[in-house]
Amino acid sequence: MTGAVVDPWAIPPDWPPPPPEALAHGRRVAAAVGAAIEASGGALPFSAYMELVLHAPGLGYYSAGARKFGPAGDFVTAPELTSLFGQCLANTLAPVVAATGGDVLEIGPGSGRLALDLLQALDALGAPPRRYCLLEPSAELRERQRTLLQERLSPALRARLEWLEGWPASFVGAVVANEVLDAFPVERFRVGAEGIEQACVVQAEGGWRLCFRPAGGRVAAGGRRLAARYRLPPGFVGEWSPALPGWMAGLARALHRGVVVLVDYGLPGPELYRAERTGGSLRCHYRHRVHDEPLLLPGLQDLTADVDFTAVAEAAQRAGLQVAAFVTQAAFLIDAGIEAAFTALAREGPGPGLWQTAQAVRTLLLPGEMGERFQVMGLAKGWEAALPGFRGRSRVEKLAIEEEP
Repeated sequence: MTGAVVDPWAIPPDWPPPPPEALAHGRRVAAAVGAAIEASGGALPFSAYMELVLHAPGLGYYSAGARKFGPAGDFVTAPELTSLFGQCLANTLAPVVAATGGDVLEIGPGSGRLALDLLQALDALGAPPRRYCLLEPSAELRERQRTLLQERLSPALRARLEWLEGWPASFVGAVVANEVLDAFPVERFRVGAEGIEQACVVQAEGGWRLCFRPAGGRVAAGGRRLAARYRLPPGFVGEWSPALPGWMAGLARALHRGVVVLVDYGLPGPELYRAERTGGSLRCHYRHRVHDEPLLLPGLQDLTADVDFTAVAEAAQRAGLQVAAFVTQAAFLIDAGIEAAFTALAREGPGPGLWQTAQAVRTLLLPGEMGERFQVMGLAKGWEAALPGFRGRSRVEKLAIEEEP
């Protein structure tokens, strides 16, 4: 089955148009997509399309120079909303850093705002890390992070910064990944009448089409596994991340002892692959517009899918990590002290930013906002103690983890 033709540049009239330099960049990305379609024999697997438009060096959304985070970008992350998010996360990480005498590794540091808040908060708690490592493959984002942190951190804290482009050889301490897993390229599959079908991008007169074709190899195997496990009906469309197991194995090899905190939007597998969720979870972000057309504005918009936290947990266990906790973001932040932190801020007086901070806290906690849409998972290696943020009732049983066959 083939979908409608999509003109990559035909955006709705009420959307802000890309400026000329962004449009020129997008056309370079589109040319690369066209070449990739031709090289793939006329049908580019969706995961390859997503990898190209998000991560291709010098071309992809996360590799090029467009502003992505905050009011002037395409979406807002929790650290951009309020520094209280980082302060709460610091309450979780401080015991690990203090006990191990180790480091903090932030994966995918984005704008650098979380690194700023975490370092300042850990310092205030008397637990500054020996090193604060930022694992960032994008040269453009590294420069933005450096600019912010050089301007805002004290010389003593700046001296602890270290940028990495790959996993460290051996790491002891705390690892943080906020909204990283949702950017992994996904395979889109459909349960067809005669087997699993794979989403592909093909050329068409006037643009591109998204179509489903009979799947083979790992896509067919992955789709069959999910269809059987969750009893998916014919016509069901879903996504899964082929890169997740390898990424988790790399993380586990690098972590000698410590704790990993993963924050992202998503659900346990039994909820993500409910039969009534027939359209999948793929969505796109452009200038704070959320929509479901991934073929628009290649390289100029974010593509993302809900994280399957059951798959994350199973990949972690197979790599040698312990799944220590799984809670909603609201439960995590409340246990980590966000209410006390806001009360302390309010006692300082009704400054101009207090109302904005109150609204940000509501966004982080309310079920209809980020409070239950976002989940927090704690992974451990050589660490048993309960940590702030994870001392409430864990929802690990919701993951329905299965042992590796």
